[in-house]
Amino acid sequence: MSLLRSAALLFAGVFALGFVLGVLRTLLLAPWLGELAAVAVELPVILAASWWWCGWLLRRSDERSLRGSGARALAMGAIALGLLLAAELGLSMILAGRSAGEHLALYALPAHQLGLAAQCLFGLMPWLWLRRRASRP
Repeated sequence: MSLLRSAALLFAGVFALGFVLGVLRTLLLAPWLGELAAVAVELPVILAASWWWCGWLLRRSDERSLRGSGARALAMGAIALGLLLAAELGLSMILAGRSAGEHLALYALPAHQLGLAAQCLFGLMPWLWLRRRASRP
């Protein structure tokens, strides 16, 4: 599986789950817990699922081409992260009617900062997953 295909599949799986969880978080958890706590509850679920999905994809891809090069694994994660951030911006603009500037201003809020930190971790997952696998005997 090519690097671009792997990154696109990583993005697509996590984006689909994140969309569903985001709707549930917004409609069910946030009114009850508040936005920051709701994001904190959602993050372990989405990160665990992202880790599993990343591993599943890497096991089925030509992992050898990524294993020898940390840069290729980082590129896969960076592409997936870029797609995720672009899709999030697009949804914010389309569904919430925000401008790009208004969307970016949301990152000043703690809940969005926490979400962005988790997204950055998501972007590192292919590299972390391969690194962890390589360190196993």
